[in-house]
Order: sequence, then C-alpha cells, then structure tokens
Amino acid sequence: MALYSDKVMDHFMNPRNVGIIENADGIGEAGNAKCGDIMKMYLKIDDDVITDVKFETFGCASAIASSSMATELIKGQRVEDAMKLTNKAVAEALDGLPEYKMHCSVLAEEAIEAALKDYQSKKNS
Repeated sequence: MALYSDKVMDHFMNPRNVGIIENADGIGEAGNAKCGDIMKMYLKIDDDVITDVKFETFGCASAIASSSMATELIKGQRVEDAMKLTNKAVAEALDGLPEYKMHCSVLAEEAIEAALKDYQSKKNS
C-alpha cells in the first residue's frame, strides 16, 4: 500500500488556496514543535460566510495537503459551520492519512479555529 493516497499527493503537489489575504478578517496559526509543522490561515468573511481562504504552511506533505484540503472544505461555508470542521473530516476528505501523520490534520483544524476566533474577536470589539 502506498504511504499517501492519490488525494494527499494531489493536494501536496498542487495545493489550493496558497498565499496571504491582505487585511484578512481572521488570521490563525497553529504549530507543532515536535515535528516542526506550522500553519497559518487567512480568512475573508462577508455576512458570516467565508468568501476566501488562504494558507501558508511550513511542513511535510501531509501538512501541506491537510492545509489545502481544509481550505477547500470551508470556502463558501458559514462561520458557524466552519467552526464544526474536525481533523477527522479533513483526513477523510484526503482518503486518509498515516496514523503518525494525523497531527497534521489536527493542525489544520486548530489553525482554522484560531482564525475564526480572531474574526469573532474583531467582530465583537
């Protein structure tokens, strides 16, 4: 069996939504000191709908693929629905990750959650 699914390889080799959103409505970062992976998510939100999302990730193939897939899963979603995204949903959308790489999908969930919390705090201030 191959280490990575075709979807993981596709999102690693051709990541979607890479970059920075200037004046983002929400920015979140998550990192894992143990493996060195760092993800940063940028959100553009209009009327509580995520209209654009970009990411910067320093990490392995699983980290890049998880970031890419997570952005695809939340783009166009309402904030309340995006808050429900789980690392398991990210991994399943990638047709699975090796068990020892599941932390990469957790980082994607955490970075999105941090960006959404940043958005909420700006909105409520």
